[in-house]
Amino acid sequence: MSDPKAIVVIDGHPDPTPDHFCHALADAYCKGAESAAHQVSLIRVADLDFPLLRSAKAFSKDPSPESLRPARDAILAADHVVIVFPLWLGSMPALLKGFLEQVFHKDTAFEDTGPNEFPKGRLKGKSARVIATMGMPGLVYRLWFRAHGLKALERNILKFIGFKPVRDTVFGMVEMVSDQRRRKWLGKVEALGRRAA
Repeated sequence: MSDPKAIVVIDGHPDPTPDHFCHALADAYCKGAESAAHQVSLIRVADLDFPLLRSAKAFSKDPSPESLRPARDAILAADHVVIVFPLWLGSMPALLKGFLEQVFHKDTAFEDTGPNEFPKGRLKGKSARVIATMGMPGLVYRLWFRAHGLKALERNILKFIGFKPVRDTVFGMVEMVSDQRRRKWLGKVEALGRRAA
């Protein structure tokens, strides 16, 4: 077994109602990681209260909101970050996007560079896993829609600020599959947690 890692699991479903499959997936990952002696922090975005980012000036000059600083600090200290969310209108829910915008302010996510230099991500040395659920078949999302919302998160946010590698897991047709299939998926995610993968 690899050395224990500090892991942050971000449950990005915006509805705190406990019966959503995303909540179960986040809990399964935590369960697996804890069973392998990894240090795990769970952040449920639905339980947080924070303002939306409204200007480039706030992104560049202001720190993350006080209510999100524990989450920001946990992510900065983590070796591995997991983001779980349902696909809404082809991408992540607005509340999760708002959370990421407020946590990854310029002073958190980017190194200091000159005014004409290309931004350099500060969060190098961390890996990430994105787990997305959706109503359509996962293969259709990947092949027909080119997984555009997933790629935007992986490439334009996580990889851009330094995460590497960034892997993903997609579960499609979540409202239509059997309980047996869901249990199999939860077992798969629990196994990912044990490996911190």
